[in-house]
Amino acid sequence: MKEILLIFCGGGLGSLCRFFISKWLNPIFKLYPLGTLTTNFLSCIVLGLVAYVLLSKINPGDWLRPVFLIGFCGGFSTFSTFSNEILIMVREGNWQYGVFYILSSIIISILALLGGSYLGKLIFG
Repeated sequence: MKEILLIFCGGGLGSLCRFFISKWLNPIFKLYPLGTLTTNFLSCIVLGLVAYVLLSKINPGDWLRPVFLIGFCGGFSTFSTFSNEILIMVREGNWQYGVFYILSSIIISILALLGGSYLGKLIFG
């Protein structure tokens, strides 16, 4: 239960950060989501930095990993987790799976978005 609460708090903070950055930067370029790109970029930096420090430099304790790696970065952007999973595949020599994961994730996500939009239109008119 403690871990769930820690993830919840970190995720809420990450989501708020994403919201405020997007609200601030997205209006700059109407046709390009600069805020989203920025949050994805920053989240990847945060995930890489925090993962490195937590896993190799300090004893993270019971609360740091759920708050920062799972909660904050997950709430800030799932793109950081996606990128980290690909990096792990490549480091382990499974670059083919990494490429497949990239392509399948993009295609499946776009199709799911289209399907969800269609379903919403079907249900709610």
